Amino acid sequence: MEPPINTIKLSQTAKDQLLKLRRNTKIDQWNILCRWAFCRSLAEPSIPSPVPIPSDSNVELTWKVFGGEMSDILILALKQRCHNDKLGTDKETTAHQFRLHLHRGIGYLAGDPNIKKIEDLIAIATKK
Repeated sequence: MEPPINTIKLSQTAKDQLLKLRRNTKIDQWNILCRWAFCRSLAEPSIPSPVPIPSDSNVELTWKVFGGEMSDILILALKQRCHNDKLGTDKETTAHQFRLHLHRGIGYLAGDPNIKKIEDLIAIATKK
């Protein structure tokens, strides 16, 4: 399945937020934290604000690294979300929505005062 974007370059703000999450959760890989963040944003019912997101950090991930074995599932989840939000599912729209969801999710996780360890991420994912 074709990814919405080949290379993801994060904003400096997102990098700083991920560094905080790395310290708290002890998860060293950017891609794992980014997957958590992306899914956290997808779980939020509102559409992300269409704010400009700079690509001003030195953190870059390929889609293959970001998605890993879950790549196709993440692509389908993004396309379904775009469809549910009554947006297009073309490559440009999905790429834009992906960046918005990723950065929003990173902000949500980094701003959550209850995330102090990896178990706190799991608790968020399993709460009903």
